[in-house]
Amino acid sequence: MRPTIPALAACLLLAAASQSAARDGAYVACDNGLRCFKAPCPSTTVRDLATGKLWKGASPDIGRLSASDQQRIRETDALYYGRLVLRGHIVRQAKGPSALVVTGIERKAKPAERRHCPKG
Repeated sequence: MRPTIPALAACLLLAAASQSAARDGAYVACDNGLRCFKAPCPSTTVRDLATGKLWKGASPDIGRLSASDQQRIRETDALYYGRLVLRGHIVRQAKGPSALVVTGIERKAKPAERRHCPKG
């Protein structure tokens, strides 16, 4: 029996989603104190918790989160002080700063995980 086109498409989407999830890591994003007069402004620094690498100017893209998680982030200072561990991956852009594509909120960040962030 030959698989149908919709079944193949579903398999391809599932494979792409699992590859994306496999490359997702844990990050803490917070304000780095830089202020700009024009967007995009690289005022966020993102720390990869697995490697400790800092991505200066990587702006968090929360568009893939649920509406309630987006609202939770917007209503708090979580991204200013690095209060959340975010699941996602870094995307390097040809023009402009890199972006942290956020695919989930893991948990509250521990003080050691946000040591590069302002105190608050």
